Amino acid sequence: MKVYSSQNIIIDDAQNIALSEFIHSQFRAMVLSPHYTCVGAKAAFNRNAYQFSLYEDIGSDASTQSLFRDLDGFTNVYQQSTDFPSTFVASFKTASITSELQFETAIWQQLQKLQILDCVSEWDASFSDNPESPHFSFSLFKTGFFVVGLHPMSSRWARRFAWPTLVFNSQKQFEQLKDEGAYDRMETVNRRRDKKLQGSINPNIVDFGTASEARQYSGRHVEKEWKCPFHRSH
Repeated sequence: MKVYSSQNIIIDDAQNIALSEFIHSQFRAMVLSPHYTCVGAKAAFNRNAYQFSLYEDIGSDASTQSLFRDLDGFTNVYQQSTDFPSTFVASFKTASITSELQFETAIWQQLQKLQILDCVSEWDASFSDNPESPHFSFSLFKTGFFVVGLHPMSSRWARRFAWPTLVFNSQKQFEQLKDEGAYDRMETVNRRRDKKLQGSINPNIVDFGTASEARQYSGRHVEKEWKCPFHRSH
């Protein structure tokens, strides 16, 4: 039975309330810092247009099952309401991440396991299911997501967080921004803020349709010849 400790936090086990609220408060504080780089994330958190949940270990069978159920519920709310949360934040409490490469492996294993569970949904028709395609986006429940990974070993300050975390951003919100003519301006601001914080722009950041967004998910500066390990299972 789900426990909701606030409008944003989903908790499976009442014993996890204190730790969930502790990690959530730290993540929220980071995003709402005046120096945080992503203004889209800041807007979602200022509007409380997100959900947060804590899981045991990234990629474990139990965590995958729980995350899958929570994302199913999230997308149902998202698809049926105009006043929807646009972002789902999943943090993991027991994973030990020792390098950017290890986290990259973990994030793609987790996404692969989620996609295998989603055996009945069609891929979001707006995007390619080929991770090498410049039009790729991860899809669950016929909903496209841009996934952002954070972890304690990230070389990018805006991706460094004590607990491994996956942020599932609905692609629909970005399409709305494009329709409103605000998306390019947001990207320009994000890159300017990233350069101010880090001293450089993340070299993986490219405009959609130029290169696969899969190169951005883990936050690691991937090599030019890098191949995404993910593949659609059905």
